[in-house]
Parts: sequence; structure tokens; C-alpha cells
Amino acid sequence: MSEKELAQKSVEYRKKILKYIYQAKAGHTGGSLSCIDILNVLYNHTMQVDATDFTSPDRDRYIQSKGHTVEALYVVLASRGFFPETDLETLCQYQSHYIGHPTRKVHGVEQNTGALGHGLSLSVGTAIAGKLDKKDYRVFTVLGDGELPEGSNWEAALSAAHYKLDNLCAILDKNTLQISGPTADVLNTDPVDKKFEAFGWEVRHVDGHDIKQLTEAFDALPFAKGKPSLIIAHTVKGKGISFMENQLKWHHGVPDPKQYADAVQELDLYGETLASA
Repeated sequence: MSEKELAQKSVEYRKKILKYIYQAKAGHTGGSLSCIDILNVLYNHTMQVDATDFTSPDRDRYIQSKGHTVEALYVVLASRGFFPETDLETLCQYQSHYIGHPTRKVHGVEQNTGALGHGLSLSVGTAIAGKLDKKDYRVFTVLGDGELPEGSNWEAALSAAHYKLDNLCAILDKNTLQISGPTADVLNTDPVDKKFEAFGWEVRHVDGHDIKQLTEAFDALPFAKGKPSLIIAHTVKGKGISFMENQLKWHHGVPDPKQYADAVQELDLYGETLASA
């Protein structure tokens, strides 16, 4: 896809995230909107993964550490053909596999996640396995900045550098808000770039909503031979919907009928602007 096509795809994904959260009356709206551009570029530009051959030992792996924003992952997997999009009509319903956190019962999901701080450890183990098996696949994981205080992240970060996992890329969705407040107030982990560099990682910063910056960063992997890579994606919680952006209440807020209609209208207008550009 071209950069313009990817940008248009992000608009489409945002509308679908809102649609299924609105219908389910449950979901993590703000964080799904902040990470969707990252997932869009990963699945539609960067990763080698095929819905018809998901058991291939050579596929790239993606593990969503911030599992509560699973709505973003679901809409991307559906668009890539992992399951019919109509399945998402059952989001968060009784006996549906499409629950509020990733589960391997859903085709395309590599690992169950949701307990914060586990995704990076799982990704390190998967990357080590790739090295031992002499495979060329890469491992990607999206972390939330609110989960970084979990100690398991730092044990995994040390291990990744120790084992020279240049087949591993972590992306930090740095939207600066978590359920209980600004991340800097809850438990400040900055300067996160210096910390990861001290642990032996190669780090780059990008605007997490700039398609060009994201594609260029992923195309440049690994950033250094023998080192794991960290992309710090500076994002906005609730990105794309003016009244949701940087608003803590939209961590897991669900739009009412008017808010939903207003949000879709705003996205439609932005999509028209992109199409005519």
C-alpha cells in the first residue's frame, strides 16, 4: 500500500473500532485509537504474515502486550482475512471468542495477553526460539507506557539485549495516559529512551500517527546488528476524534448515540480530505 492508502486505511479502521465498541457497549476506545496507525503499518506494510498459512514457521510474529486495546487488533485481523468481520458483531457477548483481551481462540492471535507486563517477555522467548531454530522471522510487540512500571518488562529488556535479539522490535505506544491518570504522575518511567539504551537496546522516536515515519522506522529494522530495537511512538489517546483526544475518561469510555454519530462524521470528513489530497 502507498502512504496515502495506509492513511485512508487508518480512517477506516478508526470507524470500525468505534462501531464495534459502540455496538458492544464495552471496549477500550482511547488506547485502540492511539495504537491503530502502528498496527495498520505493521500488518499492511511490514510483517510477513498470511491468514491462509498462519502456522507457517517462517511467519513474522506479533504479540499485543497492551491487550486491553484488542479492538484495534481485531479490526486489523478481520481486514487481513483472518476471520469474517461479521464475527465482531459478537464482541464482548456471552460465549463469543471476541472478548476484551487477545485470546488464541481467535485466528491470527499469537498469544493470550491482557495481564500487563507479559507481552515483552513472551516476545523475548519467541525471538530466542527464532535464533535457536535459525529462522529469519521477526517478532513485534506493542507496549503501553502505562504498563512499563511492571518489573517483568525490565527483566525481559535485559534478556533481549543479553541474547542479542536483533530479530525483536518493541513499539511503545506513548500516549502518556493510563486508567488512573497521566503516566508521569502515576509512576514516571521517563527518560524511557535512556533506560532502554542503558539496557542495551537501540532506540528511535517517531510520531506514532505519521504513516511515513512509521514505515521508514520499520523498514530500517534492525536499527543495529546484535541489538533489540525499540520504537517510541509518540501518540495521542483517542486520536482522530477531537472530543476524545487526550481525555482520560475515554480510556474505556463508550460513546452514546450522539457522540458516535459525531465521531463518524468527523472521520468521514477527514477521509474526504485525504481522498482529495
